[in-house]
Amino acid sequence: MTGHLPGTTGSGPPRPGPGAGPRPGPRTGARVVAAVLAAGSGSRMGTPKAELRIGGARLVDRVVEAARDAGCARIIAVVRAGTAVPGAERVANPAPERGLRSSLALALELAADPLPHPHPHPRSSSCDAIVLLLVDMPGISGDAIRAVVAAWRPGRVAMGRYGDRRGHPIVMAPDLWRAAIALAGPDEGARRFLAAHADLVDAVPVPGDPADLDTPDDLARWTSR
Repeated sequence: MTGHLPGTTGSGPPRPGPGAGPRPGPRTGARVVAAVLAAGSGSRMGTPKAELRIGGARLVDRVVEAARDAGCARIIAVVRAGTAVPGAERVANPAPERGLRSSLALALELAADPLPHPHPHPRSSSCDAIVLLLVDMPGISGDAIRAVVAAWRPGRVAMGRYGDRRGHPIVMAPDLWRAAIALAGPDEGARRFLAAHADLVDAVPVPGDPADLDTPDDLARWTSR
């Protein structure tokens, strides 16, 4: 997984993030589902990343907590068989070796299902947008997720901007995610879609570190901070 997306540095002014003040959840009226992708084998890491711990907490639990802190009332976690995820709707990817795209498709399918009851959004449509979160990016905080979700508008794509670098989280409507999946390679998410539709992207300045943990050296650098 990678937090840097090609074709997403440079042109166009970013949309401003929300101002200081109270910590709101998603834009009023918008039903946003957080999709946590955590089913990868971690081949370069040597072990599945979801179960890795930083500061005593598993990576998957850190991401779920960040989504909850951001105000996402519904959180879907796509994991490997046998991985428990307290605080999220869990779906096991039966063949995670198919790559990230397969986990994204499972999250999108579950997000389209009727909402569990009782639920704070009891209307018939299950969600307006999905915010994509990757398990191997522990530096993406609830504040960053909240800012990108708050900046999202229908028909647009909102994503984080860290200085001159753009990356996760990424928020867009389910129909755009379906279009992204149609373009994606087996181990890709929105990369090709964003490159093809740069005019739809609103970059939102956010705090944090979008670095991903791919190798034991990456993990060692992170834990030695």
